[in-house]
Amino acid sequence: MTITNISMAEALRLTRSGKLGEATAVLGRSLAGRAPLKPAPAAGPEAIDPATIDIAPDRVTIARRQRTAEAHARPERAAQPASASGRFEERFYAGPAGRLGYRLYRPIHARPGMPLVVMLHGCTQSPEDFARGTRMNALADRHGFLVAYPGQSKAANMQKCWNWFQPGDQQRDRGEPALIAGITREVIAAEQADPTRVYVAGLSAGGAAAAIMGAAYPDLYAAIGVHSGLACGAARDLPSALAAMRGGAAGATTAGGRFVPVITFHGDRDTTVNEANADEIVAAASTMAGVALERRVETGRTAGRAFTRTTATGPDGAILIERWTLHGAGHAWAGGDPAGTYADAAGPDASAEMLRFFLSHRS
Repeated sequence: MTITNISMAEALRLTRSGKLGEATAVLGRSLAGRAPLKPAPAAGPEAIDPATIDIAPDRVTIARRQRTAEAHARPERAAQPASASGRFEERFYAGPAGRLGYRLYRPIHARPGMPLVVMLHGCTQSPEDFARGTRMNALADRHGFLVAYPGQSKAANMQKCWNWFQPGDQQRDRGEPALIAGITREVIAAEQADPTRVYVAGLSAGGAAAAIMGAAYPDLYAAIGVHSGLACGAARDLPSALAAMRGGAAGATTAGGRFVPVITFHGDRDTTVNEANADEIVAAASTMAGVALERRVETGRTAGRAFTRTTATGPDGAILIERWTLHGAGHAWAGGDPAGTYADAAGPDASAEMLRFFLSHRS
C-alpha cells in the first residue's frame, strides 16, 4: 500500500489546520483501499490488515488491525516465550523523568559480567509480544546475556509507540530517552552486567528510539541495531514524521559526539517506513565515524529470501556499520517467530545477526 501524493498533501493540510479527525479519515481511506503485502507463508497468527496511521495531537502512531472479531476476543498468550527457559520478570523503574515498566529476561545460567541487550518494541506491541517475535530470549539462554524490554504506556502514546519525533523525546536526560537510559543503568547495577557490553535495538518506532539512544548516550551503549526504523532527528513534529516515514529524512549529527557502531535491517517493500530511512541512518553513522571507511557489498539468500549486506570497515579492520537490505520484505522483524506481531519467519535472522555484530564491539 502506498499513500498517494494527494492523500498525503490533504492529510498534512488538515493536520496543520487542527482538523486531526479529518486527517485521520483521509489517511485511513487511502491505506484501507489497498491490499497488504504478504510475507512468505508460515505457520502463525491470523492475517492482518495493512498498517494504519492514527493521528492524535502531537503524536503519530502506527496501529495494526486484526481482521476478525474472533481475533480481538482471543486471550493473551503466556508472557514467557515457549522457546526460553530462564526468568522473565516484570519490573518498574522510577526516576526524575518519570516511571516506566519493563521486563527483564535472566537466562538459565545468569551470572555477573554478562552483556545486556535493551529491546525497544514497535507500535501496538508489548515487551512480551516483542520477545516472542524476535526470539531474543532463546538466544540469551544460548549465549548468556541479559535482555531488558522497556514497555511504552498508552498514557504516553495511544498505540504504545515511542515518541521518536518529539523534540522532548530526542534528547539526553529528558523524556523517554532518560527513562530508557535509567532502566539500562538500573539493570547494569542490579545484575552486575558488563558496562562495556551494553546494546540497544528496536523495531519501527522502537528502531527510531534506538537510534536516538545511540546518539544521546554514546557513553552507555557500545552498539545499536535499527530494524525498519528512522534516523535520530529525522522528524521534529507530526508533519515531518509523516514525510520521513513516507520518503526518508536526514538525521541529525552531533559535532564532537562519540561514534556508536550501528547495524540496520530494512525491507525494500516496506510501505510503513520507507527503506530510504536506512540510507539516512547509514549516512549519519558514516559522518560520525570520522575515519575513512572501506565498503563491501555482498548478496545472498537464506530461509527463502534474498538479501544484500553492505559493510563499512574502519582502518583497524573492524566492521563499524552494517546494513542489510531484505528483498521483497515488508514491515516486520526478519527471521522472527510469527507467534509475535510484526515478525516474518523468512530470514535472515535479524536477532542472531544483531547479536553477532553487538558482541564484536565494546564501549
